[in-house]
Amino acid sequence: MSPERSGLTLSALRQRLASFEHAYAVAIQLQEATGADQFVVRTGNPFQPYRVSRVRPRGGETILALVA
Repeated sequence: MSPERSGLTLSALRQRLASFEHAYAVAIQLQEATGADQFVVRTGNPFQPYRVSRVRPRGGETILALVA
C-alpha cells in the first residue's frame, strides 16, 4: 500500500527516497558494482514501499523489476 493510500504523510525527501524510481536506480548501481542480478520488489510497507534484493522475494512481496 502506498503512503498516500494509507493516510500517511511523508516528507518530500522520504517520498523521493521511497519511490520506485529511486529503488530502480539503486538496483542498477548495485548490479553494476556487484555483477549480481537485483530485484526491485513491492513490500506492502507504507514506510518502505519498495526495496532492492539479490534474492527472490518471499510471501507478501511482488517483483516489479529485475536488473540483470
